[in-house]
Amino acid sequence: MRSARVAVVLDVCCVLVFVIIGRESHTKGETLAGIASTSWPFLCGLAVGWAAARAWRRPLTIRGAGLMVWLSTVALGMILRVISGQGTAIAFIAVALVFLGLFLLGWRLIWGLLRR
Repeated sequence: MRSARVAVVLDVCCVLVFVIIGRESHTKGETLAGIASTSWPFLCGLAVGWAAARAWRRPLTIRGAGLMVWLSTVALGMILRVISGQGTAIAFIAVALVFLGLFLLGWRLIWGLLRR
């Protein structure tokens, strides 16, 4: 259970880093309300991905949890952004896929390599 707690904290941190870097690159400012309004769609997608993959069972695996968490975070995050009027662009979707893929899958890959 401890590894699941660590994994969910790392996943949330990955999403928050993505949001903060994105807001900074678009000079939107780093207010708590701004970060919350930008991050909530992706955090909801992350939560759905965790539930769909039952990621608490094997949270450190790429195939067991990582892929579902990553794809749900991006897909549902984008859908919720559109529904809430925040919008998306093809370039933003591509950046989100790459960045969140590197981070959400990357830390799991590094973890697995270190465990060997």
